[in-house]
Amino acid sequence: MQDKQTQTPKKGFDLKQLTKSRGFSAFTAALLAIALGLIFGFIVMILANPDKAISGFRYVLVGGLGRFGDVLYFATPIMMTGLAVGFAFRMGLFNIGASGQYTMGMFFALYVGFMWDLPNGIHWIVAIFAGMLGGMLWGIIPGLFKAFLNVNEVITSIMFNYIGMYLVDMIIQGNGVIYIASKSRTNYLPSTVQIPSLGITGSNVNLGIIFAIIIAIALFIVLERTTFGYELKATGFNKYAADYAGMKGKRNIVLTMVIAGGLAGMGGAFAILAPSAIAGSSMTYEPINIIAANGFNGIAVALLGSSNPIGIIFSATFISHIQRGGTLANLVGYKPEIIDIVIAVIIYFSAFAMIMNAAIGRFIKARINKRHQKTEKEAK
Repeated sequence: MQDKQTQTPKKGFDLKQLTKSRGFSAFTAALLAIALGLIFGFIVMILANPDKAISGFRYVLVGGLGRFGDVLYFATPIMMTGLAVGFAFRMGLFNIGASGQYTMGMFFALYVGFMWDLPNGIHWIVAIFAGMLGGMLWGIIPGLFKAFLNVNEVITSIMFNYIGMYLVDMIIQGNGVIYIASKSRTNYLPSTVQIPSLGITGSNVNLGIIFAIIIAIALFIVLERTTFGYELKATGFNKYAADYAGMKGKRNIVLTMVIAGGLAGMGGAFAILAPSAIAGSSMTYEPINIIAANGFNGIAVALLGSSNPIGIIFSATFISHIQRGGTLANLVGYKPEIIDIVIAVIIYFSAFAMIMNAAIGRFIKARINKRHQKTEKEAK
């Protein structure tokens, strides 16, 4: 009988194995998309105003560092809408209705803030859960249409973006407690319903960013470590195979859209319930019949983060960072919309950055192998 050969375990981490992992590929693809977007934005700045291009681009890159509190505040809602879009992506659904769900969640939070008289300490908590409920109600409808009538969720969710926007604006303008007609915007929220601030001077940042990060981590655990998450991903890969395996695809579709809507709705609540940088005031909403941009920025965040909840934390922070820097570019004569161009290009390249990343990897590997073969020939 032969003795079994003992193998000593490898120490440390395998760099070669790491570079072949899906997470590493997604990370490098995101970096590639960001780099290409920033380069394109710099070219646009040069064409618009060559003399100020370098100083303007510097604001885009590092301007957000001096406004870190605002970076975190504005990252919070797009982190939540990014999670809403990314979570649906993992199920194979394109939740383009995050804007409507965000707006509905914001309205539910506003309604509880103004119309419900609750004790200090729980008022803002109830308002957050109300925002989640509003988003869920606006997410379940496209889910039901998709699951039972096979209506494309892109069509229904786009329609409900507009329906939600006009409905919320109409209700707010008809409520004298919530809306101040002379200022064309909502009144300041009571202090009891404002989410506690993190205490950064001159910033709106509050506990919402902490909650958003915790929710993202919880979603990652659900997707990667639970049976429910496995079923959702399996249905996203092949719903027919999932149905055959008894995974109840229709139920999972509805649940996914409900959860996604709730995430976006909480994003709206986190945004509107924030205390203002001005003492004694709060954030307000202006009903001007424009779809909430935070919903569509969530699509950029989800794509850049490869629909991974942990990746979405970092991509939301990055998008918020360059947005804050972009607003400072007007100090040297650039319109703030320049940053929208950069983000749009990043989204564009994110869509096929994995393909470019693989092609570049193959090119570099071929060059290395060719150089290695040349070295061996010279050695002989």
